[in-house]
Amino acid sequence: MEFPITGVTIDPFFLIGIGFVVGLLGGFFGVGGGFLAGPLMFWSGVPMNFVVGTDLAHMTGKSIVAAKRHRTLGHVDIKLGALMIVGTIIGVEIGANIIEALEDTGNIDQVIGITYIVILCIISLFTAWESIKAMRMIRTEKLGVKEVMAFANISKRVHTIRIPPMISLPGSGIAEVSLWVVLGVGMITGVLAGALGVGGGFIRMPMLIYLLGVPTHVAVGTDLFEIVFSAGYGTLTHAIKGNVDVLMALVMQTGAAVGAQIGAVSTRYFAGPRIRLFFSILPLIGAILVLIRLLGGGMPEF
Repeated sequence: MEFPITGVTIDPFFLIGIGFVVGLLGGFFGVGGGFLAGPLMFWSGVPMNFVVGTDLAHMTGKSIVAAKRHRTLGHVDIKLGALMIVGTIIGVEIGANIIEALEDTGNIDQVIGITYIVILCIISLFTAWESIKAMRMIRTEKLGVKEVMAFANISKRVHTIRIPPMISLPGSGIAEVSLWVVLGVGMITGVLAGALGVGGGFIRMPMLIYLLGVPTHVAVGTDLFEIVFSAGYGTLTHAIKGNVDVLMALVMQTGAAVGAQIGAVSTRYFAGPRIRLFFSILPLIGAILVLIRLLGGGMPEF
């Protein structure tokens, strides 16, 4: 199938397949999926500028479908998501300024790439370790619950920060937490996303769980809610610059819509620790893809 905007010819079933897989992962884990869709689109011949813009457009549509389904399941904390968006926007601007400062060093690709790999590996190893420990707690103590946190003391310590104003997040089961802590988590995510040139789902979901103490299922749904706005803003920006192939995004969306529904509903059948264990594989895959691109010369903007 020929896509006149990008000037490439790609099998539409290949794009539908990409959309389905990314939608499935997004609906289940609450991540955008750019780490997978971006490289596959690029390696199939799509120019880099269209890869970024079109992937954001497809990501927005997929996230809307998945977030709506999670909302129906009661897995979206609208208040938390809105506050995270504010913090993320501030962080992205800070991250962009960091990039500008690093450009003068002449080795920005290596610095950002290695930083990204280290952060993703840490997230992957910590999440795997914690989730395995939590599942052992469920088995040994015969806990009949779907949400067990092996390191719940981390979020408890964060909640002891009493800098006003204090807010409640009933959608996440949080009685009281400092507003600045919530904004800080969003800002850290934004800084990393803005500086590393990637979506923040890899980082935001674990931070919601381990720092704020948000239940895994709610963290997944709320993260998707945030992605709708961040990816939507990115889509608009790239569309103005002519970097979005609408036809290609729609083809991918046909698969993503189905995958997102299946992924979102599937979370009902898995306990929080098991979802976190499965999630731990994704940052590792992302780190490997970045390493491959670094060795090949260049930092991907996915």
